[in-house]
Amino acid sequence: MSEATKKLFNNPIKVINVGLPSFAQDLKTQGIEVVNLDWRPPAGGNLRLLSLLDVIKRWQADA
Repeated sequence: MSEATKKLFNNPIKVINVGLPSFAQDLKTQGIEVVNLDWRPPAGGNLRLLSLLDVIKRWQADA
């Protein structure tokens, strides 16, 4: 095991939770430091809306 890996695992765990808040709560219950990020897919995952947003983004970049 490399020295960098040993150093990594000798430090307290800190987690960024992306998704279900219950995952963050489970970690907090175990005493692990957690930041919960309320992330959702762009355009709610709607591919048609996402393609329209991409068109607007390209239009703005060209302006």
